[in-house]
Amino acid sequence: MSIELDEIVQMSAEKRHAYLLSQVSLNKQIWILTDEHGCVMLNSEDEDCVPVWPAREFAQSWATGEWAECEPKAISLNDWYERWTKGLEGDGVCIAVFPNPEEEGIVVFPDVFDSELRKKEQTKLN
Repeated sequence: MSIELDEIVQMSAEKRHAYLLSQVSLNKQIWILTDEHGCVMLNSEDEDCVPVWPAREFAQSWATGEWAECEPKAISLNDWYERWTKGLEGDGVCIAVFPNPEEEGIVVFPDVFDSELRKKEQTKLN
């Protein structure tokens, strides 16, 4: 990982959350990890979560150990809005926003994440 990427990963969970929202708004895509079973999941204390990252490099850095066979996959922002928010809500799955290698990150409900992304996009337009 480059020095800049490493510095971003070392930011607080709140700063990584804000960074992800700005990058997703700018690049119009969200990154997940997939394996032969589909999207990779994490378990926080009480929640099943889909981890998401702002760029391929961050998702790829997680593809080690038990996840070594995983591949980063980009999801367009439009596809996220149209399919993922409702799908995750229906499955009772939360979102782990830009977790670092220690699995630290903010966990949010899909509707909250959707709202944060839309708000960020509106801010960018104004």
